[in-house]
Amino acid sequence: MKSLRFLCSVLASRTMMGALLGLGLISPGGAQLGPRGQQTPSIENPANREDTDNVSERERQAEAELQTGTALTRRGWFAAAIPHLLAARGQVSNPYAASFNLALCYLGTRQFDRAIVVLSDLRKYGHSNADVENLLAQSFIGGGQPKLAFEALQRAASLTPTNEKLYLFVGDACMDRHDYALGLKVVELGLKNLPDSARLHYQRGLFLSLLDEFDQAKEDFGRARRVPGSETSYLAAAYEQLYGGNPAEAARAAREGLAQGYENPVLLTILGEALIRSGVRFGETEFTEAQIALEKAVAKHPRDPGAQVSLGKLYLMSDRLADAIAHLETARDLEPGNVSVYANLAKAFQRRGDRQQAEGALATLARLNQAQAERISSAPGDRKAGYGQRGLGQQDAAHKD
Repeated sequence: MKSLRFLCSVLASRTMMGALLGLGLISPGGAQLGPRGQQTPSIENPANREDTDNVSERERQAEAELQTGTALTRRGWFAAAIPHLLAARGQVSNPYAASFNLALCYLGTRQFDRAIVVLSDLRKYGHSNADVENLLAQSFIGGGQPKLAFEALQRAASLTPTNEKLYLFVGDACMDRHDYALGLKVVELGLKNLPDSARLHYQRGLFLSLLDEFDQAKEDFGRARRVPGSETSYLAAAYEQLYGGNPAEAARAAREGLAQGYENPVLLTILGEALIRSGVRFGETEFTEAQIALEKAVAKHPRDPGAQVSLGKLYLMSDRLADAIAHLETARDLEPGNVSVYANLAKAFQRRGDRQQAEGALATLARLNQAQAERISSAPGDRKAGYGQRGLGQQDAAHKD
């Protein structure tokens, strides 16, 4: 997740610089700590020099583990950092740093329950700061506990109400979980405190689009474009044009943003998808452009189902059936309710001669389409039209086989 990579470069480095030292006044076991955070012995006994030397060596080893774990965390190597942080936890001069970075790594490796346990312990022992509440909100979202997530966000917002990144990070977590209704609540809370934030308006536009409220989303995309030349302005323009059914304009906006150096995976995905929807064909220069963009997007953000679907469709167009199926199945695992996955999987299986798999994909597609039809029929009148709009990864390729 984008928010995690930023946190590992900012928050982890803050712990290394000692900016959060002084918060660790109580160890995980509840014992009072001395000036450097070590447990203060109740009786000083100089005669036990050998024991003291052993303790000192253990402390040095623990501090080295913390430094290694924090360095790995800062680089985003979360899985590799976890054993070092576990070895350091409870034995170092800054217990907050060890626990906070451990929670960050658990979140980064999608071990949400473990992150929640560590962060809850930090809160229990007096570290209910905005950074902890931020990670806790993201962890609750990942663990499918939206009510607790929003409560943690509210606590964080009460401490740092104008921290734009707080709302963006938690909003990113909602996007990753596909909880668009919660994401909208998160962004709207942020806009109460930061009404002119272009990035929050862009994010609200995304959530509204995904909730079939594209007409309302247009206003937010317009406000997100008020800073010409910014990454957010290109993202807003490209997404609005793609979602509004103007692939040529979407491609133009994405190209402009990429030319300015904003190699955002969303811009790359929009460019590739826009070219597909424009009717590009295998062998054309723009086909190669789309392939390069989508392969970069998937490499940068492999958990984006939209990028996986678009790349799968492109490979299908060039008869790279094995590659197409691999990316479409990845998208299916990430977003099981995406109808475009099954439409394209069925086509790929048919071409490969796998009739049984193709029929299975078509059966799932029929069930999803029926469920969508039922949602449309029961939706309020002003929302029925919204279901006709399709965003990234939700529309079949516009090309001739």
